[in-house]
Amino acid sequence: MLAVIGVVSLILVIVALATSAILGNVLQENLDAKLQTTTYQQVWQSLARPQFPASVDSTAHSVLDEGRQSPGVMLIVQSPVGVLDGAVVENDGTVAALTDDQVQQAIDGAGGAILATASVDDHGSYRLLPFRAGDYIGIVGLPLTEVNTTIAQILSTVLAVTAGGLIVLALVIALVIRVGLRPLRAVADTATRVASVPMSQGAVSIAERVPDEQADDRTEIGRVGAALNTLLDHVDASLDERQLNEERMRRFVADASHELRTPLASIRGYSELSLRDPTLSETSESALERIQAQSIRMTSLVEDLLLLARLDEGQELVYGSVDLTRLAIEAVDDARPAGLDHNWVIDVGDQPIVIAGDTARLHQVAVNLLANARTHTPPGTTVTVTLEREGTHAALRVHDDGPGVDPDVAPELFERFSRADRSRARKTGGTGLGLSIARAIVEAHHGTLSVQSAPGDTTFTVTLPARPADPSAPVADEPTVDPADAEAAD
Repeated sequence: MLAVIGVVSLILVIVALATSAILGNVLQENLDAKLQTTTYQQVWQSLARPQFPASVDSTAHSVLDEGRQSPGVMLIVQSPVGVLDGAVVENDGTVAALTDDQVQQAIDGAGGAILATASVDDHGSYRLLPFRAGDYIGIVGLPLTEVNTTIAQILSTVLAVTAGGLIVLALVIALVIRVGLRPLRAVADTATRVASVPMSQGAVSIAERVPDEQADDRTEIGRVGAALNTLLDHVDASLDERQLNEERMRRFVADASHELRTPLASIRGYSELSLRDPTLSETSESALERIQAQSIRMTSLVEDLLLLARLDEGQELVYGSVDLTRLAIEAVDDARPAGLDHNWVIDVGDQPIVIAGDTARLHQVAVNLLANARTHTPPGTTVTVTLEREGTHAALRVHDDGPGVDPDVAPELFERFSRADRSRARKTGGTGLGLSIARAIVEAHHGTLSVQSAPGDTTFTVTLPARPADPSAPVADEPTVDPADAEAAD
């Protein structure tokens, strides 16, 4: 719009200036012709009459006072006896004498040229014509007021018409663009709505499409809309397939974990039974102990996988009243014996912070975070556990001053089977499921688990919805099952 209006404005301005210049030249030529014919002839005829008195003191005034000149005519005459004077016809027909300065301005403006333009004080611009009539010499002039007024009126009219035309042009262009880009706006609106749909996880269905009337492939914009619809169809199908594969994988992990529990329990039981045989050799006893230890490790891994699968399906949680303050204290007390070479600090408020959740699972979160801090930090590290209320949420933080998390590992820290051996010099191995289980449990409680890490400053933060701080607020003592979890379990 700016480009079109700018170009049109430039063209109209050029046309207006050219028209004004041409018309000004035409009007000035007409004025010159009138000056050279009618006005000059009348002045010459008056001065050339034999009976015209040559000794009057004001020759110009006498000529103009005869009443044959139109208003605005200016005359400057030098008589044969050397008298120089000037006069001008006023708009009411009276004749007014010119001052010596005004006469001199006219003479200087004429400058001996055939036709010249000069400005005279109090009378404006004049076209001047020098002449000789017998023994008289002088200058006769006509005002340019009418010419200038006509040009000014033309310019004002052109500017007013131009401004009105530009306004109409802008409205028409805006209407045309709005109508022409309506399909593109529909495409943009559809893309915006699709962009706001969370697609990272869970069942996702993209129902948004560009309307058929805006996806006409006979136009360029319509082809864009049709291409977007095709793309959304492919993405929707891919998301459905991804969700189906995820559900199959969850069922497989859950079924496999469930089925592995029985043979693992049998292996462990038979190994324990065999170890009771007093006739075993030292080699056989060592082998059976290794079998028993690995079966225990395998059982723990299977239990973790089964827990993750059930959490993904919305099962496993049993809701009740959870005192996070007491839970944090107990978790630190349990971690101290296992980490005697670490310094343990607990910082909780006097008032208990109560939430609705699964006590056992939330205790598992705290234990996993403390075990993670103990395992991946060197001896002498200080681990600090803090608990505080932040608005309507409770924040449990586990901080350590160890070496920190490797930036290359940080983006995948909460993924399943993620290992951070390089960054935190862990002494013992693990399954890599501890943090992923902690995050799954926290998210199942509608909370968040995050980490901020730098060398000497690593903090894991668990944020959970808290109960009201008012002690008189009702708190359920009996465990209850979340209706959504019960429905998923069914």
